[in-house]
Amino acid sequence: MLRFIIPIGLFAALVGFLFIGLGRDKQTLPSPLIGKPAPIFELPRVDDPTQKFSNRELAGRPYVVNIWGSWCVACREEHEALMQIARRGEVPLVGLNWKDELPLAQRWLQALGNPYVVSGFDPEGNVGIDWGAYGAPETFLVDAQGIIVYKYVSPMTLDVWQREFLPRIEQSGAKGE
Repeated sequence: MLRFIIPIGLFAALVGFLFIGLGRDKQTLPSPLIGKPAPIFELPRVDDPTQKFSNRELAGRPYVVNIWGSWCVACREEHEALMQIARRGEVPLVGLNWKDELPLAQRWLQALGNPYVVSGFDPEGNVGIDWGAYGAPETFLVDAQGIIVYKYVSPMTLDVWQREFLPRIEQSGAKGE
């Protein structure tokens, strides 16, 4: 009888762990960078690679970094929401074009529209790695002090923007600056 109880007990424990794990919010992955200064980067711009962009240019105000790629199906899924968010003008949206080819990224923005105040070109993915990116799309909120306050992994939606990002932006007291 004991030889049946032990496997059943182990199976029940495994089911319990899976149940707890599946119940977690899959879009909010813990990030060791939350509460820490945003990694500084300087990259060529997607729209004009002869010019560089650094997130230092956004010092003193909150901004959002969205990691995307033309190869990313989920990035296409979130693109219209990003366009609507950009039109609202609540904070600057910065694109980080990750592990892509420049002509494909440029065509993507020309065809679908450009929600970003600027998009940096990160073909090797090194800047994305500095930000702790696992893949695309990932979206980070940086406060006016340059601290990462939130990370969202999954396609952005207007609901997520309203529920998760806007309250944090409003807490910083810098909405619309």
